[in-house]
Amino acid sequence: MSPRIPLVSIPASGYGFNTEPVGVLTLVPGLLQFTDILRMVGYGKKLRELQIQEWKGYYINYKLMKKKVKRYVEQLEIGAQNRHNVLRDFSMLLDNQIENFVLFLLEQQGVLAHRLSDIGQEHHNLFQQPNSINIFELQEAYRDVGRDLLRLLTFVEMNAIGLRKILKKFDKRFGYKFADYYVKTRANHPYSQLRQVFRHVGIGAVVGVLSHGLADLQDLQHCQGNYTSIYDQPSYTHQDPVLNSIKEAVDRLSNSTNFLQFLGRHAFIVQEELPSPSEDHIVDEKYHFMSLILNLANTFLYMVNTYIIVPTADNYTLNLGAAASVCGVVIGTMAVAQMFSSVYFSAWSNRSYLRPLVFSSIVLLIGNTLYALAFDMNSIVVLLMGRLFCGLGSARAVNRRYISDCVPLKLRMQASAGFVSASALGMACGPAIACLLQTDFRIYRFTMNQDTLPGWVMSLAWLFYLLWLWMCFKEPAHENEGNLVLYEADTGPAVYVAVENERRQPLLMNSEEKEQDEEGEEENDNAEETKKPVTSVVVAYKLLTPSVKVQLFVYFMLKYAMEIVLAESSLITEYYFIWSTSNVSIFLAFLGLTVLPVNIVVGNYISNMFEERQVLLTSEIMVCIGLLLSFHIMIPYSVTQYVGSALITFVSAEVLEGVNLSLLSKMMSSRLSRGTFNGGLLSTEAGTLARVIADGTITISGYFSESKLLNTTLLPALLICISSIIATCYSYNSLY
Repeated sequence: MSPRIPLVSIPASGYGFNTEPVGVLTLVPGLLQFTDILRMVGYGKKLRELQIQEWKGYYINYKLMKKKVKRYVEQLEIGAQNRHNVLRDFSMLLDNQIENFVLFLLEQQGVLAHRLSDIGQEHHNLFQQPNSINIFELQEAYRDVGRDLLRLLTFVEMNAIGLRKILKKFDKRFGYKFADYYVKTRANHPYSQLRQVFRHVGIGAVVGVLSHGLADLQDLQHCQGNYTSIYDQPSYTHQDPVLNSIKEAVDRLSNSTNFLQFLGRHAFIVQEELPSPSEDHIVDEKYHFMSLILNLANTFLYMVNTYIIVPTADNYTLNLGAAASVCGVVIGTMAVAQMFSSVYFSAWSNRSYLRPLVFSSIVLLIGNTLYALAFDMNSIVVLLMGRLFCGLGSARAVNRRYISDCVPLKLRMQASAGFVSASALGMACGPAIACLLQTDFRIYRFTMNQDTLPGWVMSLAWLFYLLWLWMCFKEPAHENEGNLVLYEADTGPAVYVAVENERRQPLLMNSEEKEQDEEGEEENDNAEETKKPVTSVVVAYKLLTPSVKVQLFVYFMLKYAMEIVLAESSLITEYYFIWSTSNVSIFLAFLGLTVLPVNIVVGNYISNMFEERQVLLTSEIMVCIGLLLSFHIMIPYSVTQYVGSALITFVSAEVLEGVNLSLLSKMMSSRLSRGTFNGGLLSTEAGTLARVIADGTITISGYFSESKLLNTTLLPALLICISSIIATCYSYNSLY
């Protein structure tokens, strides 16, 4: 057989590890977790320490490219270089670096394939004369190839990270859209080697042979000749630890997804690009299951609270002497208040989670009580005050932040999916509950009817939730940074990572040591800079690249379109079809119930068949088609046209939301994963602003002419949608 790929030897003393030097790659299956330890330092230093020495010449020369960028800046400042030459030279440098890396990658894949071919021959011979000793030796041979494949995947990952980082650094230093230009001219070319970096063609075939071989040997070992192929056992559950580690590595490199991941991305919990296991160890200590359930319950109740009044808002305003179109203001008042509450709740969550949730519950209890009392007080002002209080009690920023900060990384995707599921269920249950409240009676002096009961029901719900919260929620401990953090890999010895406040240096260093030390200090400073939380709007805005701004605009558009469909549904259906409140409630509940099935289809199938940017653009076009079909041009306006167009618009917007937030989570700066002005808050503000403008548009349009309400509200939505499609096409090649 061909020789094994050599192990990496990392001197423990370089990181203050209180152990003997160990080969990092001997810690399989704990390899991926162990390598994360080094993510606390700069990428350049991590690359120098982790790279396999025999492969040193095949890594992307990150240090050289950083020096080139610095030199280009100096030359441009003195006029010794021009923009065109800089772009040309740096493109050639990147092309050469990628070519060198990809050719070596293909060579190593060939080495692994040759070894598997030799093992396969021995595997075939084993079926003639089964022997337990030979079976064990073949299993170990397959695992050896798997471990070497894992090293190769780590090699690919480090080069892919380096490429992304240098593209971002170039754009940041020069203000160019070089990343857009480079990807545009390379990624779609038929002979592009850039595709090999991110799609790692051929690795899947090696993984398939390993899985097949180990499964066959496992079957042969237990059944002694009663052979059944893995392909005849779709539910085959045996997984070798090496294969599990390979799967994790491939999942990180590939674009494949599943329903849980796709659903979780709707929550837009922005994660740090390079999380450290010591931080996740702290998060493990914070995690409390009942507190997470209470956090998700808050999300569910708030969404119920938002949509339970939509079917009856127009009738309520009429009973208080206002125009039916004022329902847009009633619905939108909550969104206006939410724009402000999101900021102070986000800031408050830096210090506590229990107190803001308690405050939120009390404010929502007051708001819903005022909303219910407005009928007997015959006051539209009290009604609006009630909805304003409900918006001021929006703790969705706290809900997202709790999942991001207090749920372990291994459970974060499930928690994020739970957040989205709770939101979708609340959105469907709100109108459904309203449908059940079609009654009219009095308790003492208080009227209980379809208008007031949503307020009374939600007041009672928030009261029970407040008591449950106070008794069962566990406030997470505040984060304290120590000088020594214990990290224990899945396999191998415990490792102590020392975090020193000051670096000790010898008085005299040679020039090479001095250069490396200065570079290390610069990288460490940059690493510390990326960990600083964002505490101002100005800093957050500066971190938004043009592509991120486009995606936030897309998010604004889809929320605007969805709010138009939902908020004006009671007005439109009553005017054209004379629908009752029950009919409207059932229609809105049906739309809400489409969220999870649509995400199952997209997450399990569509997102695996197409690139995210392709799904994004297609979904935008479908939203545009749905809006066009909604216009009242032909007479009469039929139920089929309205329901069909609304369904197309809403479902397409739901698909668009998942893909849009997934792309945002990948493209946003890791600094926006924490702090007051985090990525979740920015997306919430964009969506809330869209809802406010949409509700205002409904009120203004209905005030002038109820007969033209449909077309006048759809026209701005259509124009915004067309603008977002144009912006997406403009930034299409930078969406990766």
